[in-house]
Amino acid sequence: MTVVDLGCWPGGWLQVASQAVGPTGRVIGVDVAAIDPPLDLANVFSLSLDFTEPAVSEAILECAGRRADVLLCDAAPKLSGVRATDRANEEALLEAVDGLLPKLLEPGGTLLVKLLESPEAEAIARRWKQQFEHAKTVKTSATRKGSSERYLLARGYRGPEAR
Repeated sequence: MTVVDLGCWPGGWLQVASQAVGPTGRVIGVDVAAIDPPLDLANVFSLSLDFTEPAVSEAILECAGRRADVLLCDAAPKLSGVRATDRANEEALLEAVDGLLPKLLEPGGTLLVKLLESPEAEAIARRWKQQFEHAKTVKTSATRKGSSERYLLARGYRGPEAR
């Protein structure tokens, strides 16, 4: 199994994914910030790249050797306190994930992505729900009370033609 984690810093999801895929699996983490200290896990590879840049999919696929079975994105923009700016930055991250989805995720694959409540995030989530056999939004028990943070868990990716 191959997992790609977009916005992987500080590395917690990489460690969880490493255990989940086992020694024969592969986990690729991508973030502008380097994982420091580097994780000493044989099946984890970290790329210090900006996943919102157009050519990043080629580097990820080269490292992974194939498309991913699972695409994770726990990234969130640095909040400025200016609502319009924060929403635009969140939308840009989600649009980057959306652009990478057909390039990186294997048909039948799973997507887990963080969403911050906003009309823009809702629109993208509706689009994704149509591209998967099963999709739902969930809040983790670790989410702070009153937080707008939630996750879209989508299984059974229908592939690029479902766009």
